[in-house]
Amino acid sequence: MLTNQIEWEKNQPPDALKDFVESFWMLANHSDTEHQIIVLPDGRLDIIFSMTTDKNIFATLKGLETEPQQTSILPKTRLLAVSFKLLAVEYLLDKKVDSLLNLGIRFPAGFWDITANDCGNFDLFSNKIAAKITSLIKPNIDNRKRQLFELIDASNGTLTVKELSERVFWSSRQINRYFNHTFGISLKSYCKIFRFKSSLSHIKKGKLFPELNYSDQNHFIKEVKKMSGVTPKELSKNENDRFLLLSTLQTV
Repeated sequence: MLTNQIEWEKNQPPDALKDFVESFWMLANHSDTEHQIIVLPDGRLDIIFSMTTDKNIFATLKGLETEPQQTSILPKTRLLAVSFKLLAVEYLLDKKVDSLLNLGIRFPAGFWDITANDCGNFDLFSNKIAAKITSLIKPNIDNRKRQLFELIDASNGTLTVKELSERVFWSSRQINRYFNHTFGISLKSYCKIFRFKSSLSHIKKGKLFPELNYSDQNHFIKEVKKMSGVTPKELSKNENDRFLLLSTLQTV
């Protein structure tokens, strides 16, 4: 899709990768000016490959976000990325990201052998990244963790820590230790991000009242403002399409 010289596109992962990958996405700024955006927390991590006009490529791992991040897409720059679900951290990326909350790190040049040719063709990029990811997945995934993330996704983050613990037969204390140690965030805080993300579809339709287990209107407004920096009413207007969820390439 192309709007005001900003092009974006999204590909779904193969079924075999859906436990680990939310999407592949591409954003390109074809204009001669920077394009300002505000990236909203979405409960995902991204490896982003940026290609400039001189065809230099930089790869960055972005950790979980708990607050809105104001950034810009530079002129004549193309961003291609894979958006990961949290199960990928342990069983694919093989690293903790607890120190990357609201931060990112640059990978060495040549990471995953992505070339300018790959970045010039989004489908080629998606297929190459999918093949690379498939080769990296570790066996013997802890079924409690798989079920935990499936429940969070399916419930839009509305289940309590106690309810999640009981359903996957894993103590709340152990789950929170796992989350804090691996992701730098508690399970409760992560569920809040997911609930906020899910509420955006309601806000986009002009439904400015709580629908996902928020205790009352004030609680809803407070949580939305914490995650986006603005009230639900301001967010619903989304002037200039500046608010964006990267994992879905969805404007509010």
